Amino acid sequence: PGNCWAFKGHQGQVVIRLPARVYLTAITVQHITKDASPSGTINSAPKDIAVFVSLLGTSGGALALGGDREEETLLGMFSYNVEKDPMQTFPLKNMLLPRAFSQVKLIVKSNWGNPCYTCIYHVKVHGK
Repeated sequence: PGNCWAFKGHQGQVVIRLPARVYLTAITVQHITKDASPSGTINSAPKDIAVFVSLLGTSGGALALGGDREEETLLGMFSYNVEKDPMQTFPLKNMLLPRAFSQVKLIVKSNWGNPCYTCIYHVKVHGK
């Protein structure tokens, strides 16, 4: 407990660079359980999460208008449920983009009520 990637507030994002190009199929998010938490609460767990990939640097990728912004595509939005298993896997919608990517962006849009910080313990990216 407490050995997590914490960020200030209830919103944040992280870009994960993968060791190889991966055809993404799912993402797993893990947080500690209420029993493992010294305070008995896990309101710092992420709640609403979006997963994006950048189309720049991929074959067939295009620049957004203006040329300086990345064009990103949403692969999934999901909610981490603190009442369920601490390790939750969510399928990604990669059917529209049947190609491999070298990085993935995880955006936490809200947490379970902690106004000061949000913690992420583990993120696993699944694919081929």
